[in-house]
Amino acid sequence: MHELNSGQSGLGPFQWDTFLDTPPDEARYEHADFVVLSVPFDGTTSFKSGARDGPAAIIAASGHLEDYDIELDADISEAGIHTAPELVPNLSSMGALIGQVDRLTTQVSSDGKTPVLLGGEHTISIGAVSALARRYPDIAVLYLDAHGDLRDEYMGTRWGHASVARRLMEVCPVAHAGVRSLSADEQRLISEANLPVHLWPSDAPLDEYAEKLIGDLPPTIYISIDLDVLDPSIMAAVGTPEPGGMLWHDLIQILRHVCEAKRVVGFDLVELSPAEGPEACAYTAAKLAYKLMGYVSTLCPS
Repeated sequence: MHELNSGQSGLGPFQWDTFLDTPPDEARYEHADFVVLSVPFDGTTSFKSGARDGPAAIIAASGHLEDYDIELDADISEAGIHTAPELVPNLSSMGALIGQVDRLTTQVSSDGKTPVLLGGEHTISIGAVSALARRYPDIAVLYLDAHGDLRDEYMGTRWGHASVARRLMEVCPVAHAGVRSLSADEQRLISEANLPVHLWPSDAPLDEYAEKLIGDLPPTIYISIDLDVLDPSIMAAVGTPEPGGMLWHDLIQILRHVCEAKRVVGFDLVELSPAEGPEACAYTAAKLAYKLMGYVSTLCPS
């Protein structure tokens, strides 16, 4: 049987289960600037599980986005967005899972494309950053999260969601933004090591907050977004919600400033737990992923 082509007269419509629900023949890997990698894993969650369902919910919601972006006056999809098949996590060990993500990210980056990871819990970021740090030795991570994730160990593991930033610091520098929940040990570590952790809310104007972040980052960065950085009023569907978070335009303005100043070689959106909130949360996450692709493709210095 010949492969079905979306352009064939009289066939379809079809549900493609791709980002933006784009027909595969219109989003081929070789022509794409962005490659969406879904990692449905939530093996170390400590409050509400369900982040393994996040990637599929984001991709499903993305099918209802408009391709045209008013702010950028551009059809972001023209950059090319390829959706890879969903990863089947290797659950034999955390090392095995991180290795899977590392290898996927290495392949995508080696092909000159920007990896966009959808989680899943925040631990998936370790594999992505490890891969990109080999390719870009001077990379740093902008880590947007309600929590510090700086524990050396939590619930008997050094590789859980509460230790992600601590593990990333062993790979490259990390600058935090949006933090509003810390343990006493994390606060001591921040003070003693003088870590660039920018608490939220800030007394400074938003532009100034963003400029301080930019000053803590080198020219090449990876952006990691735990969706709990957003306030639960607009993002209830996360495993560890924390009141007092950023609103949509807070986060978007910060990301725009950063992308205008830095080269972004990859990013992730993690910790969407769809069952914990309304479907609008998945749509917001999809819109955020698409908006960030737009910023990276149109604003970032080359």
